[in-house]
Amino acid sequence: MANIGPGVREIRIRENDGAFRVIYVATLPRAIFVLHCFQKKTRKTTAGDIELAKRRYKELVREIGR
Repeated sequence: MANIGPGVREIRIRENDGAFRVIYVATLPRAIFVLHCFQKKTRKTTAGDIELAKRRYKELVREIGR
């Protein structure tokens, strides 16, 4: 998910209740940071979910001073 930020990855989970996504970054020091997790309602990830993850990534980078 390079469109969100460098090193950002996605975990896809399929259950009987539906499909779920976890967007995270594990390349930063100290921890794995979860940027966003949500249940998918359609095949395409919504622009709102992508924008939220981008905003959280930028805030994280600003906070840790990467």
